[in-house]
Amino acid sequence: MHQALYRKWRPATFDDVMGQDHITSVLRYECEHGKFSHAYLFCGSRGTGKTTCAKILAKAVNCTSPVNGSPCGKCPSCIAIEEGSTADVLEMDAASNNRVDDIREIRDEVIYSPTMLKYRVYIVDEVHMLTTSAFNALLKTLEEPPAHVVFILATTELHKLPSTIISRCQRFDFRRISIPVITERLLKIAENEGIGIDTGAAQLIARLAMGGMRDAVSLLELCAGARQHITETLVADSLGISGRDSTASLAEAIHNKDFEKIFATVAEVVSSSKDISVFVQDLLSFYRDMLVVKTSKDARKYLDFTESEMEQTERIASLFSKETLIYHCKLLDQTYAQIQRSVSSARLIAEMAFIKMCDEDLDDSSEALASRVAAIEDRLDAGLYTVQASPAPIAAPKNKAEKVEQTSGSDKTEEAKSEPAIAQSSGGKKRALTYWIEAVDKICRDDPSLTGFLKSSRIYRSENGNIVIRLESDFSKLMLTSRKSTLETLVKVLSAYEKRPMTEANIEFEVSHENDIIDEGRENLDEIINNFNTNSED
Repeated sequence: MHQALYRKWRPATFDDVMGQDHITSVLRYECEHGKFSHAYLFCGSRGTGKTTCAKILAKAVNCTSPVNGSPCGKCPSCIAIEEGSTADVLEMDAASNNRVDDIREIRDEVIYSPTMLKYRVYIVDEVHMLTTSAFNALLKTLEEPPAHVVFILATTELHKLPSTIISRCQRFDFRRISIPVITERLLKIAENEGIGIDTGAAQLIARLAMGGMRDAVSLLELCAGARQHITETLVADSLGISGRDSTASLAEAIHNKDFEKIFATVAEVVSSSKDISVFVQDLLSFYRDMLVVKTSKDARKYLDFTESEMEQTERIASLFSKETLIYHCKLLDQTYAQIQRSVSSARLIAEMAFIKMCDEDLDDSSEALASRVAAIEDRLDAGLYTVQASPAPIAAPKNKAEKVEQTSGSDKTEEAKSEPAIAQSSGGKKRALTYWIEAVDKICRDDPSLTGFLKSSRIYRSENGNIVIRLESDFSKLMLTSRKSTLETLVKVLSAYEKRPMTEANIEFEVSHENDIIDEGRENLDEIINNFNTNSED
């Protein structure tokens, strides 16, 4: 008779349990010194080892020849518990036995001594499913348990348990198992079972298992059913998911507003019989990864990626602002929920969402507005909005010929008005630099007297490589250029940020009122953002 891999490879001792050392070390110590509790509460997500540890604990407290607190697996007590031939260890599923009568039956039994073991052990799985009356009946037993009884309660939803039950148990929180730990276990199982598998495929299965070892082993067995060497492509095909390259390609197409690529990707998903809702989930997961990369200083701590996967994620994340990523995440989450409610329209719902992600103007939500505002701010910081110079006043004509010439000139002036103005300096076109705000803070901390002259300044790099500092007034320029120490400070700071040696000759100063207009635009933008935040709070 075939035995499922997750049952065949279920840990038999505390040492075999993976990823829960903070729990198994305590249980091993208690069993080794005979100081175990009368009631335990194991809580955590599915597949993390709660029931497995409960069964190991049941063996350990009854084992006649324990090994460092773990059951030997060879004595009559261990064998009887493993084979399920003893009535002294009872495993009950509270999801189907949640009535008060079921608990009263246990309460009536606990007064009797074990028939063949030292301790009678009750393992109550999914204990949060008990009714209120059943909890009250269980509470009576937990308050004054007989010395020969041990209760082990397991749950995936701790918040549903009454505090009175929790307070009477020794609680252990089972963590989601990390991807490297699951990957190592899968490779070991595959080696022993003669299953060929790539390390990348094992990592993908581990990632899909969401921290559950049991789910990971079950997925491995499913992929092994193809009787082929398991690759990442095989895992994706077997489990009906899209590869990472596919989701990354779609995210890039959304940024580029490449509608042909978007529709082609959706068509490929549908034609390959993959679940469109799973594809949306995969895309949402990729956006989460990009958000981590965008906001964390050390994203590698939170992402189990290969070097190529990390480079790919960083490259595509650089195309989006944080506000846009958050907007897209919320839209994808809503899309997934819509697909669950209307499976027949899944393709249309997904395509509509992807088009919305290409153009925030199609959405009036607060997240879409924040994304649009962020885009405007980025353009302001990059100096992409320029101010057009006003045409010089035209003197009144003195005679007819001059009037004709002036009229002809006015036509040229009108033509000139239609041409966009380009910011120029002695070095040609200029590009705004974003590090200046941080640099000004550093300079002003060292010399607070410069604050009034630099706080409203802007900085650009000209085509000839010089740094142009644009100031509000001639007085500011005079104060900055008249002191040798100030110029030396600017040279030192700019050299550090530019990552190249600078001299006073590489720094230009200019006075312009163009900033006043840009600042006014910033103030209007700030007002929009403040109003948006106020409305969101209301």
